[in-house]
Amino acid sequence: MTEHNRKRVVVTGVGAITPIGNTADEYWEGLLSGRNGIDYITSFDASSHDCRIAGEVKNFDPHEYLDRKDAKRMDRFSQFAVAAAKQALADSRLVINELNAEQIGVIIGSGVGGLKVLEDQQTIYLNRGPDRCSPFMIPMMIANMAAGLTAIHTGAKGPNNCTVTACAAGSNAIGDAFRLVQNGYAQAMICGGAEATITPLCVAGFAAARALSTRNDDPAHASRPFDRDRDGFVMGEGAGVLILEELQHAISRGARIYAEIIGYGMTCDAYHMTSPVPGGEGAARAIQLALKDAGITPEQVSYINAHGTSTAANDPNETKAIKRALGDHAYKVAVSSTKSMTGHLLGGSGGIEAVATVLATVHDQIPPTINIENLDPECDLDYVPHSSRSHIVQVALSNSFGFGGHNVTLAFKKYV
Repeated sequence: MTEHNRKRVVVTGVGAITPIGNTADEYWEGLLSGRNGIDYITSFDASSHDCRIAGEVKNFDPHEYLDRKDAKRMDRFSQFAVAAAKQALADSRLVINELNAEQIGVIIGSGVGGLKVLEDQQTIYLNRGPDRCSPFMIPMMIANMAAGLTAIHTGAKGPNNCTVTACAAGSNAIGDAFRLVQNGYAQAMICGGAEATITPLCVAGFAAARALSTRNDDPAHASRPFDRDRDGFVMGEGAGVLILEELQHAISRGARIYAEIIGYGMTCDAYHMTSPVPGGEGAARAIQLALKDAGITPEQVSYINAHGTSTAANDPNETKAIKRALGDHAYKVAVSSTKSMTGHLLGGSGGIEAVATVLATVHDQIPPTINIENLDPECDLDYVPHSSRSHIVQVALSNSFGFGGHNVTLAFKKYV
């Protein structure tokens, strides 16, 4: 499809299950108030782990969205996905019926999938034998099931997929959904990311890789992107979902339009399994490609929701990438990491951060980066420290970078 024939795509609904709120409204209020979602792990006994803190979702009741039988047959990451999707659909007032079901699809990304189910079933296998494993183990565990179950529970029969690109998965899902609507393969897409990996094995694995913060005596200040004294990321969990819709379709049904999605860039470092390429070259190209796709200049960017993981490798490299992509304008753009409040949701992070980026564009409010006490000398941009800021947001970017060298940038624009 030629650029001239590409359809405009808008956001008409948002949903979120996060460590700082179980609806998009609660999440947004938490971001603006600088709420900390990090605390001691309660879902398992972490006393023997090097890292004993995480951003857990609190007071989540899957039965608000699912009956007991269905909820029991779903891993937590799929429960989060279906819940956020149902919230987003309700928010958009998009009704799926026999007439439009084949034109509405789902892409939900997940970096890991149902790890809790796998760990539990491995214990059963070792202690009680292979005959006692659950027949639901495989369908509960596989990463695509969040997308499949979201379709089952919403009736969306259009394109359905699952992106599995580590911490870029949620953003890849939104970008791929954008392309489908833009090129006429769907009228609307339910898209985002979901993750639930605060489990003994996952925490142990990331800790063994020296990726996690061990600030166990001070969980509220453990996630500190761009700070000189950061010592690793803090794991989070949850899901973020957007409803993307072809503009004329949204207008025809009188939908409220949050923002327009205008650009999608993705690249690969082709460098290292876990470390970004020095200098941020791959991430910079993703930003540049998103700008080119959107047909905008660096000077038009008002805000960047950074990947901002609070790791030694990411933060200075992302800073360099932003400067490489935006030039002198990098020093004039507001940049913040909402992971300072939610922790890092891995494959779910792109979902909730896209929700935050869209809402920043709608409300002209920029969430802060909390816990910056001593700025890393290599991180010299405006990271909106401590408190949210009122600021006109015409164009906003959301960055996500994942193990394997995956880089994704999404571009959103104020809808007028």
